[in-house]
Amino acid sequence: MDLVTFFKQFPVLQGQLWLQFSITIAVYVVLAAVFDILVNRILKRLASLSASDVDDRLLQFIHAPIYYTIILLGMVHGLTLFSSSQAWGTVLRCGQSIILVIWLITAIRLANFLARQKNHRFQEKVGRDMVSLGHKLAIIFILFAGAYWLLSLWNVNLTPLLASAGIAGIAIAMAAKDTLANFLGGINLFADTAFKVGDYIIIDNNERGEVVELGIRSTKILTRDDVLVSVPNSIMANAKIVNESAPNPTYRIKVPVGVAYGSDLDQVEAVLLQLGRCHPGIVAEPAPRVRVRALADSSVNFEL
Repeated sequence: MDLVTFFKQFPVLQGQLWLQFSITIAVYVVLAAVFDILVNRILKRLASLSASDVDDRLLQFIHAPIYYTIILLGMVHGLTLFSSSQAWGTVLRCGQSIILVIWLITAIRLANFLARQKNHRFQEKVGRDMVSLGHKLAIIFILFAGAYWLLSLWNVNLTPLLASAGIAGIAIAMAAKDTLANFLGGINLFADTAFKVGDYIIIDNNERGEVVELGIRSTKILTRDDVLVSVPNSIMANAKIVNESAPNPTYRIKVPVGVAYGSDLDQVEAVLLQLGRCHPGIVAEPAPRVRVRALADSSVNFEL
């Protein structure tokens, strides 16, 4: 039942449009106040019982948007008393547009807040860079969905726009195929989680080093010589990658040592093992080992 039909049931209010409008606004303000009391006295207390403050912050984010949405709905609803059908359509679209913008801003704030959370278990399982990529894609989706919805509210014909976007997309894809390949390769690397920042990897038995950054376009590796190597993600996605930090964050180092003939080989082995056991970067299990690898022309070649 619309407001005009509703107020016809009350003869004393006939012709009193501003009074009818005030009553409508008052009803919605009361509804907003009831919601406000519900949040402040019940939901916030329930949220405070949990150990995490995430639910408190989420409640804080959606509290004001819902409150103002109720009041805006009341204003839009009340304005139907004054408007003709054509004018009412414009008023309705204005109100819906304002509400949509409020919730778009709220969605972006929520996405930013969730991306900043330091949930270490989730970060380790999914990966910090995967969370960053998901955050950026979520923002892009929110903006495009909001723009599409906003144009649809105002009855803008989107067919030519979408057709033009499709043609432009094909042209851009052909002109930037390498960039697109790197972007898709980055998504594959994020989804596959073959390695993460801090892992020590070998690419095609060639480049070897620690992963210092996983980007959308390239992966940066710091070699043992402190040289930063940037590898395009399209190459990384198709390369054979040996992760020496997985499944455990330890890897074996082989150190060749040559000693002169006539040396006490037992003492050489004992000294090398002692060095391995005393080094703070060497794990106790598995224990260091020493092996004779070759009897060269001028030395006995050990390997620690």
